[in-house]
Amino acid sequence: MKNALSISKIERGGFISWELVVLGYLHSPSSLSNNSEWSILASVLKNPQSFGMEPSSPSPLQSLQGFEVSGSDLVWSSYMEGLLEAGANLHIGHSVSNIQGNDGSRFPNAVVASSAIPQDNVEILHAKSVGVPIYKRDYWLAKLTEKYNLIAVSGSHGKSTTASMLAYVLKAMGDDLTAIVGAHVPQFPDGSIFYGGGKNFVLEADEYDGCFLGLSPSVAVVTNLDWEHVDIFEDEDAVKSIFRRFLKQIRVGGHLVICGDSQGARSLLDQIKQDTGLKYSGGVVSNQSSDLWGQGHDYKIITYGFSSFNDWYAESVCPNVQGGSDYILCERGRPLAQISLQIPGVHNVLNSLAVIATVLTLIGDKRQSHESIACLKLPLSKFMGVSRRFDLIGTIYGCHIYDDFAHHPTEVRAVLQAARQRFPNKALIAVFQPHTYSRLVVLKDDFANALSEADQVVVSAVYAARETNDWNINGKDLAASIIGPPSEYIPCLGNVVDKLALQILRDPHPEIVILTLGAGDVTTVGPKLLHELQTRSQDARH
Repeated sequence: MKNALSISKIERGGFISWELVVLGYLHSPSSLSNNSEWSILASVLKNPQSFGMEPSSPSPLQSLQGFEVSGSDLVWSSYMEGLLEAGANLHIGHSVSNIQGNDGSRFPNAVVASSAIPQDNVEILHAKSVGVPIYKRDYWLAKLTEKYNLIAVSGSHGKSTTASMLAYVLKAMGDDLTAIVGAHVPQFPDGSIFYGGGKNFVLEADEYDGCFLGLSPSVAVVTNLDWEHVDIFEDEDAVKSIFRRFLKQIRVGGHLVICGDSQGARSLLDQIKQDTGLKYSGGVVSNQSSDLWGQGHDYKIITYGFSSFNDWYAESVCPNVQGGSDYILCERGRPLAQISLQIPGVHNVLNSLAVIATVLTLIGDKRQSHESIACLKLPLSKFMGVSRRFDLIGTIYGCHIYDDFAHHPTEVRAVLQAARQRFPNKALIAVFQPHTYSRLVVLKDDFANALSEADQVVVSAVYAARETNDWNINGKDLAASIIGPPSEYIPCLGNVVDKLALQILRDPHPEIVILTLGAGDVTTVGPKLLHELQTRSQDARH
């Protein structure tokens, strides 16, 4: 889902209020789990003082008096509910009237549009025709965060989990921070946001169409770098190029926290070496040189990973009784503490290392590092993860049904590995819905290799999003290319539910885990399958 925001500053009786208009491009209600724009807008409306706005209502959390707020979207979504509850006037469908005030005589002063909003959108065209300037999302984010100590969490994968884990840990340690992530976080009181009065702002920073290039972070986190968003970036070099531009946005005296084990992230460090002449070992910052500052790169670099050449690394990683991972945290060769996570997968060990490195960077005083690590261990162990990231839908007949947002080969491989960790003796059935034709045509072989780690694979029709099939490719091509486990192409998700229900009922006590994978409406399969099995179970009793 991508959308646009427009903001109008209106003088009313001595008060400054804001008119905000939302234009949305929705794939479906089930594909909204990575929507940060709605979260940002909701957070501004609910607590405008936190974002440097002067509300005309003395109780901004309770009311939007003095604010005229309207919005439009193609379909209703759960992300709009917070706006509705706050008093916004929302519309389904796009219309010229949606960007006008209630009396039809005023227009917003600016429209902020994400890159997925087409230029021929009726509201965009009308805004241009009446002279309303159009800004991209990077401008909106820059204005929103410019007065904060911004911690921007970037990377091809793991942004949402790392940003939410970081915000959760900082909040538990007493930081009155503001945070916005592009996913629903069950442990966040408002779903995907914290808002507070402190100076720190944790933001999930998206590389899509360069929307993070307007940010000026004090701390930039790079979890990894991979060829993703193939509709925007023609190859991995294009991804590397935009991340290099992002690193140039780090404030002087700031910090870069980066995964030294990611090949793509290491390439960024290689470029810094080339630009500055700093000495590195093996393409990453060595233990001796990581405190150095480079000419033209006036920030400190901190690396993390599993390899011992990183500043922070994990060793002796093993599964724990919670279904997550335990490991020993080390700093530059010194074991410091045992860390326990309840979320599974080695990728989440890396995410937790990014959080630890960032928290200790923010604290700054190395003399307090042992005390700080002791304080962050408990919230790390209590962090439950993000919705649609290895999300348990339910268990019936001994069958565990999980849902995950994974829509890239790296993510598919990671979630299958996490499932193996938690359920080493159960068969894994992967139900995969390819997301966009462009991604499938470029990464088909990588998807096939990743999915081959399951015990059975069902591939559905491609979730097209905003694309048309210009490549003459479909899910059947992917299913046919998977070597190893039995693989089947079932285009209709309803038929997928029927097939799995029959398969499970033939063996009413199966030792299996079903994983629905993808960024589209495949997320509906798990709940429907669970409901179908529950219904048939009740019918059998009668």
